[in-house]
Amino acid sequence: MSSNPYLPPHTYNIAAVAAIDERISFIRNTYLHLAGAIFAFVMLQLTMFTFFTPQLEAFVGWAFGMRYSWLIVLGAFMLVSWIADYWAHTGKTLGTQYAGLALFTCAEAIILAPLLYLAHRVSPGAIPMAAITTLTIFGGLTLFVLLTRLDFSFLRTFLFVAGLAALAYVIAATIFNLGGWGFWFSGAMVVLMSGYILYNTSSILHHYRTDQSVAAALTLFSSLGTLFWYVLQLFMSSRD
Repeated sequence: MSSNPYLPPHTYNIAAVAAIDERISFIRNTYLHLAGAIFAFVMLQLTMFTFFTPQLEAFVGWAFGMRYSWLIVLGAFMLVSWIADYWAHTGKTLGTQYAGLALFTCAEAIILAPLLYLAHRVSPGAIPMAAITTLTIFGGLTLFVLLTRLDFSFLRTFLFVAGLAALAYVIAATIFNLGGWGFWFSGAMVVLMSGYILYNTSSILHHYRTDQSVAAALTLFSSLGTLFWYVLQLFMSSRD
């Protein structure tokens, strides 16, 4: 705990004001958990592509073959994500927090599987390029926040409104059959998700407690997974 006598007791373990060794441990644990979630995500994808190919093909055909199927998938993902986030952020036991991270990782693997399957069939080179680009963007933005320690909480309102507008567009595009989301929409979403990474990373440093490394990892993994989705879309649409 921080020994600063001028801070209220309930703020002692906020990362921004914690003792240096606690802050470093929190950051290290957060990114170790994030790395674990990424590794589990990759293993789940390899398992689905290796041992459950027929089921994956059927899921892809259903998800992309009917107009409203993707809205069902998206709605289910949002519900499961909310539950996972709640467990990770409010769980009183470490087991509950890990359950939230594990649940979200599984949900992320399932919702990304159709796009990865399609990319593997039509543009396999886009997957490693998207992965490298995503990690480069994420790493660069993370280092910027960690080195400058700037607080990007002022982006909250803009990100919320922009994210809501993007969700509304996706729903409208699906209902009214407006066609693919396209290069420019994917590019705009890459910029938006970059903003979320800045906001979430700074929020973890300035507003999370040092015992919330699992919840912090889930928050970052959510932004990273969505960024990867749109970077991959960007590479795929650029080859059309």
